[in-house]
Amino acid sequence: MTPDKFRIGLVQMSCTGDTQENLDKAIQKTREAAQMGAQIVCLQELFRSEYFCRQGEIHANFDLAETIPGPSTVALSKLAAELGIVIVASLFEKRAPGLYHNTAVIIDADGSQAGLYRKMHIPEDPLFHEKFYFTPGDTGFKAFDTKFGRIAALVCWDQWYPEAARLAALAGANILFYPTAIGWQPPEKAEWGAAQYDAWVTAMRAHAIASGVYVAAVNRVGMEGQAPAEIEFWGGSFIADPMGRVSHYASHSEEEILLQDCSVSKVEEIRRNWPFLRDRRIDAYGPIVNRFLA
Repeated sequence: MTPDKFRIGLVQMSCTGDTQENLDKAIQKTREAAQMGAQIVCLQELFRSEYFCRQGEIHANFDLAETIPGPSTVALSKLAAELGIVIVASLFEKRAPGLYHNTAVIIDADGSQAGLYRKMHIPEDPLFHEKFYFTPGDTGFKAFDTKFGRIAALVCWDQWYPEAARLAALAGANILFYPTAIGWQPPEKAEWGAAQYDAWVTAMRAHAIASGVYVAAVNRVGMEGQAPAEIEFWGGSFIADPMGRVSHYASHSEEEILLQDCSVSKVEEIRRNWPFLRDRRIDAYGPIVNRFLA
C-alpha cells in the first residue's frame, strides 16, 4: 500500500562536457537528497551532458545517446535499490539505429523500471534545435505506480501544454514531474528575461491548480556554450502544491537540492473543494483534437 505522505527531491545542477562526470555528480546529489529524506528524486532534462541541441544540427551528437536499459539506467537502478527510493531520469535514448528520443525513465525503489515516457512535444527555436535530434514520443501521457505514489513524467516543452498535464492527471498521477533545460539567451535577457521565467512558472502552477496535482519542475543552471550559441540556464526549480502554492524557488545560478513533503490526502481534499474534474464537459470537448477552429 502506498503511503499518504512522502517527500520529493529535485536535483538542480550544472553540467560539463564530460558525461561520466555528470553522471557521477547526479548520483552523488541523489544520495544527498535521499539523506535529506527524499523518497522520489527527479533529475533535470538530459542530465548526462551539456544541452547539445543548442549547437545546431551536428550528427556526431547522436553518439551521446544510449539504449534503455543502458549505462545510465543500470547505474541509477542500482542506486535506487540501494537507497530504497524512486528516481526519475531524463535521457537521450537510442531506440534503434537512426531513431532517437528524449526520454524520462521512472525507476522504482527496488531498482525495476516502473515506466517510460518519451517527450511528445518537440520544439524548434533558436538554440533549441530539438526536431533534428528527437523523434516525437509515442507513449501517450501515462501515470505509473511506484512505491511512494502514482506519478507522471513530462519533459520540458511539454510543460506549456495544458492537454498533456490534464491527461497525465486523468491517468491518476498525483505528481507531475517536468525535467527541464530552459534558459535565457543573453541578448534577450535584459528585456525579456523576467517575463520568460514568470510565464514558465505561471503555466505550470496553472496545471497544478486546474488538475489538483503537485507539479515539480527541475531545471539546470549554468552558462553553456559561447556566443552566439550561448544559453544561461535559469534554474529556478520549484514544486507547486495542488493549489498552485510554491514555498521556495531554487536559485537562478547555483546548484541546489529542493525538497517538499507531499500528501495524497491533500490532493483529495483540494479536489473535493475545487471539483474541476467533476465539472468537465467531456461531451463538448471533441473539437480539441483539431489543429485549428476558424
